[in-house]
Amino acid sequence: MPYVKQTQRDNIDPAVSELANRIRLTSQQDSEQPDGMVNYAVTRLLLNVMTHELRYVTLERAVGCLECCKLELYRRLGAPYEDQKAKANGEVYL
Repeated sequence: MPYVKQTQRDNIDPAVSELANRIRLTSQQDSEQPDGMVNYAVTRLLLNVMTHELRYVTLERAVGCLECCKLELYRRLGAPYEDQKAKANGEVYL
């Protein structure tokens, strides 16, 4: 998890909330799931913050950032959900 200072969060959170609201609104208006729009937004965000000189280290950092976000999302939300479902529906791994 990217534990950033509260002042940094205060600076970024309004823009993230605005983007999320726009994605939700657009997906409701177009009767579509927001997956593609989220993917597009994340891609555009990375492209805008990456240095313009394409180098291996730049790509490595971007991919590493995405991988860490993915893992943290699963750790915080996915795994507890899976545990809850295993208890409700029975364990598969014996």
